[in-house]
Amino acid sequence: MVLLGGAAGAATAVDVSPATTPQQADMVDVATLAPGFVLDMRYAGQDNFTGRVVPGYEAPRCYLLQPVAAALARVQRSLQAQGMALQLYDCYRPVRSVKAFVAWVHDPADQVAKPRYYPNVDKRTLLDGYIAETSGHSRGATVDLGLLDCRGGDCTALDMGTGFDRFDPLAHTASPDISAAQAHNRRLLLDAMQAEGFANYPMEWWHFTFKPEPTPDTAYDFPVR
Repeated sequence: MVLLGGAAGAATAVDVSPATTPQQADMVDVATLAPGFVLDMRYAGQDNFTGRVVPGYEAPRCYLLQPVAAALARVQRSLQAQGMALQLYDCYRPVRSVKAFVAWVHDPADQVAKPRYYPNVDKRTLLDGYIAETSGHSRGATVDLGLLDCRGGDCTALDMGTGFDRFDPLAHTASPDISAAQAHNRRLLLDAMQAEGFANYPMEWWHFTFKPEPTPDTAYDFPVR
């Protein structure tokens, strides 16, 4: 999900780093820091709100700035001790990918993924709180994820009330319209992430940003590969 650069208001102006690789940006592949992450990187495939592979995503990998990745690995290890694991949907997002999302919003004829991702929302309203011209993901400190129950051997996704990237009030973290079990599952994820310094975006149960951000004024644009 493309979110406003600030906490919930006007977008924050950032400089784009000249880094052309994760190493130059001091980012690491989180899968190398802890076992058991399930990668479901939606923008590297067609199962996302645009219905196609998003420019900038050439591989299903999760890069984050080193201290952010280390914190996420701690969350993973803590959850694994409870028989659970993290399912990753999106991590670092190139600036070019954010621009592709904004261009998609401005194309009213492209509604291919509406039934799955925004059936109750007019696409023209998505710039209000959902999609913006800057994204915390591009700063390498924001991650979209879900929670898996692995206590039975095979890992299965916990019911969160909506799927990832559902543009709908039902996806608000504290939505009053979800079941008690769904609210409990959201709280499990929220508590695990907050314990390691991640703050949730209230409009999306899956969206978390590490605080304080290591490079709050710098975005990155190297491709995910």
